[in-house]
Amino acid sequence: MKKIKRPAAGKKHATKRAPDGLHQQRVLAALMKFRLIINLTKRHFKWVERQCGINGAQLWALWEVNRRPALRVNELAHAMAMHQSTVSNLIERLAQAKLLERERAANDQRVVTLRLTESGRQMLKRAPAPARGMLPEALHRLRADELTALDKLLGRVLHQMHPGDTTSMKEHLVNVLGRA
Repeated sequence: MKKIKRPAAGKKHATKRAPDGLHQQRVLAALMKFRLIINLTKRHFKWVERQCGINGAQLWALWEVNRRPALRVNELAHAMAMHQSTVSNLIERLAQAKLLERERAANDQRVVTLRLTESGRQMLKRAPAPARGMLPEALHRLRADELTALDKLLGRVLHQMHPGDTTSMKEHLVNVLGRA
């Protein structure tokens, strides 16, 4: 469990704020953008499932395996920023659906690589884009300086929210939003 440091009691960041009315408008505008991002992401997941019969996380996993043949489970977990046990469960479902296969290395049986089956390749061809999801795709399209600024600002927002448990950061959004 990863913890985020909480601010000391009574200490506040010295920030320049707009007058209260303008500040309130900006808070609500940002809040509405978060809502829209969440709703667009949820709709995309539902659309993917209707089109393919698999969820967004599964589609993204297929896309990553197709993009990098002989990908290992831990490499897939890293590529999707997910916990390895979550990815292992995802792989199990995809293997049961005969969309991907696990292969053990001949020289080291501990090494497992992944590859798409023909059904998996066909699924990926007819799947809606972007295969890795709308939010990851939008983030990948940002310039490096924009992504750095966004990460810093989101870190500050999280700091203000005082999360005690950050394990959900390693869950796919399809799972997190499914609980909402």
